[in-house]
Formats: sequence, structure tokens, C-alpha cells
Amino acid sequence: MKVALVHDYLTQRGGAERVFELLCKRYPDADIFTSLYDPQKTIDMGERIVNTTFLQKIPGAAKYFRLMAPFYFPAFRALDLQDYDLIISSSTSFAKAVRKKPGAKHICFCHNVTRFLWDTETYLREYSDYRYLSPLIEKIFQLMRDVDMKYAQEPDIYIANSSIVARRIEKIYGKQAIMINYPIDTSNFVFSDTKDEYYLASARMISYKRLDIIVEAFNWLGWPLIISGDGPERDRLQSKALDNIQFVGHVSDSRRKELFSKAKSIIVAALEDYGLVPVEANASGTPVVAFGAGGVLDTQIHGKTGVFFNRQTPESLQMALLESGEITWNYENIRNHAVNNFSEPVFFSKVERIIDQTCSLN
Repeated sequence: MKVALVHDYLTQRGGAERVFELLCKRYPDADIFTSLYDPQKTIDMGERIVNTTFLQKIPGAAKYFRLMAPFYFPAFRALDLQDYDLIISSSTSFAKAVRKKPGAKHICFCHNVTRFLWDTETYLREYSDYRYLSPLIEKIFQLMRDVDMKYAQEPDIYIANSSIVARRIEKIYGKQAIMINYPIDTSNFVFSDTKDEYYLASARMISYKRLDIIVEAFNWLGWPLIISGDGPERDRLQSKALDNIQFVGHVSDSRRKELFSKAKSIIVAALEDYGLVPVEANASGTPVVAFGAGGVLDTQIHGKTGVFFNRQTPESLQMALLESGEITWNYENIRNHAVNNFSEPVFFSKVERIIDQTCSLN
């Protein structure tokens, strides 16, 4: 069976790219396709050949890949995948549009629907120029929504990383999705059953991560908090933080492991479709205090692996932190929860069962 692996674009390194990296390692003989490829900015493909589209020939396209949005669908439709029996796409937007030969199967790991098309205001609110260009953008996006809906019917099977994404796929595309929570490499995290007194937030400093809530809550509590990561919100957040809050910026992998394993709890205030940080925290034996919506409802057990707060407010977070402090946590059970549910072997046992069932259908 000849296999093709397809990803939207390999121009950055995020959660979707980490999942694609796992697929590439799992299928070392598969051919790899993407629209744009920047080896300096994305996952390590080693010696693998990465086949790209005509967009790769446009100067600056890999750097300004978001500006290429209207051209991705024709680029993926132009790819010749007629020799492949199985296509596995990894997509938040465009790769699902690839064409297959008659009798071939297409399984799409859909990390999300095309958010900038279907949730435009939320997606683009970070960009100040959006409100000035919105009348023109909306006309273009309406045409693209029609195309996106058409090509969303191409995959035979959708796999979603969380129940909220599965519901979104069904609501917008009218396609059923199988939920398989994406894995982490549990060997990359260090277990510790002794915790220091600090709390930890680890996130890119952009507005939807809601680090402002965390800063305000800890300003009031006065408890020690470490915030790792960087981003455009850092200066504003630091200007509001009191002395009990320490900003450490980007940290090495070894330092990150240590911070995760020794933290009293890891705080997540964002509404995430899935969210790897809570699972990574559990793999370190560390409980989570998280906003109780989205992907954490699939990965966390209230009172066993973490505590939820119900509103994105400092007061709601403070109540959850106080509740967490009253719990006698079983750190080994927290670690076992991550290993037993979110390791790579568990993930691929589910994936390959679906692949076998799909490829056996005539």
C-alpha cells in the first residue's frame, strides 16, 4: 500500500506540526507533501524529501504564508496523488482538498475547521487593520467558504483531537468525526512526587491565552508564580505583575521539564480546542488548574488530575486555586493517567485500527 502524508504548510512549529511529525516517524516510507516548506522554521524532516506546490516558487511565500490563503485550495488540487492508495492529511484548513484516485482512501486528521473562514471575527481580532479591510475580506472569505465546504467532503474519515472539534466538524461540514486525543511523548517529561511552592503558567503571550487573568489572580493571592513563554503581550503583563510573579521567557527543554515536574500546579486560563500543556503537566505528575471548557474536559478529571474554574475571571481562578490547595494529590496516579491515555502507543493503536477498518472497505 502506497501512502502519502499531506500537511497544510510546514512553515512553523506548533501542535499540528508536532502531530504531523509523529505521523512522519510512524510511516517512514510514506511520501510527504505540503504547500510551502521552510526547513529552518518547522519540524525536522531529516533526509526525507518534502514535495511542495507551485506556491513554493513565489518569493517570500513561506515567510508570509498567511497572505497566500486564497491560493492554497488550487495548489492542493494541483498535486498529483494518483499513485497513492492511502492519503493521510493533517489539516486545519487546506490539505483536506487533495484529490485521490478512485478506490483510494483519505483519512484527515482535522485539527480544526478553517477558523479564519468560519470564525473570522475571533480569529482576526488580533490584527488591528482587519476592521478597515473587513468589507473586502468578507467578500473574499464568502467565496472561500463555499470552496472550503465543497472540499471538506473529500476525506473518507475525519479524526478530531477533541470532542469540541468533532462537534465543530459535524456542525459546519456535516461530516462525522472520530475523536482521538493527540499524544505526547511521555518519555520527554520527568516525574516528581515532591513539589516546590511555585505555580507555573506556560504559554505564548497572546491575548486569547488569558494570562492577564492569571497575573491578576496571583497579584491578589501573593503566591509565587512563574510564567514561561514569550509574545506580544509580555510587556503589558509584566507591567501589571507584582514581585511574586517571575517571567522567565523561553526556556530550554531541560529547564521546562524541571519546571513542569516541580510546580505545585500548572495554570491554564485559555479556552483551548485541545491543549497539550495540561497533558504534559500530568505526564510530569503535576495537577492542573484550568478553565473548564474545551479540550481539558476530554483530558482532565476534576479532583483527580486537576481542578476546573467556570468563568474566565481572576475571582473564579482564585476559588479553583484555593480548592486545589485543599486536595491531597496522588502524583503517581496523575502520571499514570497521562501515560495510560495520551502516550504514542495508545494513540497509534487507535489510529491504526481506524486505518485498517477504512482500507478494508470497498
